[in-house]
Order: sequence, then C-alpha cells, then structure tokens
Amino acid sequence: MSTLTHAVTDSNTMLRRNMRHMLRYPVLTGLTIGTPVILLLIFVYVFGGTLGNGLPSGATGSAPIGGGTAAYLRYVVPGIMLIAIVMGAQGTAITVAMDMREGIVARFRTMAISRASVLTGHVVGAVIQTMLAVVVVFAVAVALGFRTSTGVGSVLAAFGVIALIAVALTWISVGMGIAAKSVESASNTPMILMLLPFLSSGFVPADSMPTVIAWFAKHQPFTPFIETVRALLLGTPMGHNLLISIIWCVVLSGVGYAWSMRTYNRSSLN
Repeated sequence: MSTLTHAVTDSNTMLRRNMRHMLRYPVLTGLTIGTPVILLLIFVYVFGGTLGNGLPSGATGSAPIGGGTAAYLRYVVPGIMLIAIVMGAQGTAITVAMDMREGIVARFRTMAISRASVLTGHVVGAVIQTMLAVVVVFAVAVALGFRTSTGVGSVLAAFGVIALIAVALTWISVGMGIAAKSVESASNTPMILMLLPFLSSGFVPADSMPTVIAWFAKHQPFTPFIETVRALLLGTPMGHNLLISIIWCVVLSGVGYAWSMRTYNRSSLN
C-alpha cells in the first residue's frame, strides 16, 4: 500500500470516528445549526423592518422588492450563512482540544496511522457538519420568503464558495484547538472569528459605517466572502470579490494547515 493510499485510508477512518462523535454529542451539533437560525430570526424580525428601509438601491439585487423586512431578509442571508461557518469552526476547535487533552491523540501516535489523518478527519467531518448547518439556514430563509435571483448554476457555485471558506476557517480552528491550553480556552479563542462577520458588509453596507470601521470592513476577508455569496445568490455586482475570496481561502488554508501540523508535531515531542 502506497503512502498516499495509506493516508487516505486512515483519514477515512478518522472521518468515520468524528462523524460518530457528532452523533454521540448532539448538543454541540445543535448549537452549530441552531445559533445561526436564531440569529436569522432575530435580525430579520427584530431589526429587519428598520434596517431594510435603509438599504441603498441595488443592495438586494435587481429583483423588484420593497424595503423593510422582506428586503433585509434578502440582504442578511449571506451573512448568516457565514455565521454558520464560524459556529462550525468554534465547534471544531473544541473537539480538537478535547482530543488533545483527553489522551486519545497520544494513543493514536502509538499506532501505525498517518499523523496527518487525525487532523484531516477533523477537518472533513467539520466541513460536512458546517455545510449541513448552511443548508438548514438556507432552508429556513426560503421558508421565511427568501428567493434567489440567479440560476441553479450560480446557487451551486455559491455553495461551492461556502465550502471553500469552510475548509479555510476549519484549518484555522484546528490550529486554535491544538494550541489551546484547555477546552475552555478553545471555546473562547474562535470568538475573534465570530466578530469579523459583524464588522463586514454582512448586516449593513460597509459604506454606512464610520470611516475607520468601513476601511477595516472592506479589507478583511469576510466582506469579499459575503459579497461573493450575495452576488451568486442575488445577482448583485461581483467585481473582484470572487478572486479576492479565492486568494483569502488559499492563504488561510495554507496558514491553518501549516500552523496545525507544526503545532501537532511539536506537541508530540512533549
């Protein structure tokens, strides 16, 4: 058996382990899926009437729609979908930290399995869980009246971009989980990722923010992420957001993978 085949087989084994772990601990999965749905309901039905009336022309695509709650529902859905990814990343950091602190990883190191497979299993399992959460958010949004303005191909492309973002943020969260000193700290560290969607164009246009915050919103990764998804779902202008998003995904995935593997290998020496 080649080294690559061995690594793929071991990664598949670790993936099955992590999927079973999700079934045994449904509370974490429930929070990952339920929190974005609750935020969607709060923002649409508590803030949507006011914020929807303040959206600039074209912010919700070319579909003829009035202001208020209906307009804000169209605007906010891409941002909530990204919140679902962040919630998945937080759960990943917690489960990785649990494995690192409870001794199961030390046992894996004594076995003839690929080292990378332990982390790869976490990443693939987390991405599957995250995409499930995104689909649930999208389904709830449709039930509330959300409709896309583009074709099936663009909608599928939007979910493809979301999957790339999920992979990138999951690798970052794996590094956070390994580096955490405790499970409690692993649950808090990813909170910085939770703040970024709120400091982006996910909930209000970046141009409506104070100058300094608007500059930050336009130059952090979540704004191009959200604007790309919004363009693919609603037909808003794409600009260079897709290219910028892909670059961010590649950079974050590379940094997260390198950080995770280095930290994981260093911890094995302790």
